[in-house]
Amino acid sequence: MAHPEFPHREDLLYLNHAAVAPWPARTRDAVAEFARQNCEIGARDYPHWLKVEQRLRERLSWLIGGVSIDEIALLKNTSEGLSVIAQGIDWQAGDQIVISDQEFPSNRIPWEALADQGVEVIAVSLDTPQPEQAVIEAMGPRTRLVSLSAVQYGTGLLMDMAPIGAACRERDILFCVDAIQILGALPFSAEQAQADFVVADGHKWMLGPEGLALFYCRQAVQDKLTLRQHGWHMVANAGNYTTTDWQVANNARRFECGSPNMLGAHALEASLSLLEEEGMTQVADALQERVQRLIDGLQERGAALLSPTDRQHRAGIVTFTLPGEAPSETFQRLRQAGVVCAERGGGVRFSPHFYTDYSVIDRTLALL
Repeated sequence: MAHPEFPHREDLLYLNHAAVAPWPARTRDAVAEFARQNCEIGARDYPHWLKVEQRLRERLSWLIGGVSIDEIALLKNTSEGLSVIAQGIDWQAGDQIVISDQEFPSNRIPWEALADQGVEVIAVSLDTPQPEQAVIEAMGPRTRLVSLSAVQYGTGLLMDMAPIGAACRERDILFCVDAIQILGALPFSAEQAQADFVVADGHKWMLGPEGLALFYCRQAVQDKLTLRQHGWHMVANAGNYTTTDWQVANNARRFECGSPNMLGAHALEASLSLLEEEGMTQVADALQERVQRLIDGLQERGAALLSPTDRQHRAGIVTFTLPGEAPSETFQRLRQAGVVCAERGGGVRFSPHFYTDYSVIDRTLALL
């Protein structure tokens, strides 16, 4: 039975939440109402808009385990958040950054761009029974930062962040988590992961729009990032437009340079309200049931699974190949039949969500 927030279409089989997710109906309505207000009364009710933005910060705090909202900033996307970190640290020639060999370019390019400062990027192979241990063993005396995706975008490998975070904290190494493929799909705690930074755009499993991202920066390390962008919004007294004696805000708002994305805030706040009503444990359980159905159906059809099959190491991504058919051919065949998926990680990637109707999965599997 279709979820009431997501209209069912017979001509569309949507399995692409790891790329860009559909919006819930309430998000559509929130954006339409925001547009109506802008058209009819402009910014007359701006104080109410600020309350929506505040609720968004509170929902994001809930989503990553109840951190202080003073540690949460709203940036444009994951790449911007990672770049704020990369450009904010006082690097020394010879410093090392540890990442994995499966990272999306967002969590690779900002670090590789530091090469002209003498910073070395170490890409650890995750093709091992203990990928977390491989990351820990790659840390050395010159390691300044470890930056990892909690879930790898291609294979869907779910990493246990806690032991890596603990090893970083013990060695005084900064730890950054790219959480775009886990937030909204599985429960996550920034404190349990012992993360210094958590970055994630809202347009995937959080079911929100592109253009607005969570940027978590632990209070204790906020002063370690030199600010490279400045504007009216990031000062301590943002409402005082005439002062020349300004100070940087003493919380994560210091990373928000200028005017906020109020349209995006209304949309993402509405989307997260749905996840909060459902509960992340229930969301994760429902998602895993659908992932298992895909895994079972693919194995019955002789597919080679490139994603982990055990629940301990998987999230919402199932990547596969079919015998005797190139992934590009499988992808095009599915696309022409109305399946929305992706070609990633050396195969075809399916990514349902908690609300995905089982008929979508069964009809897709039948096409194979």
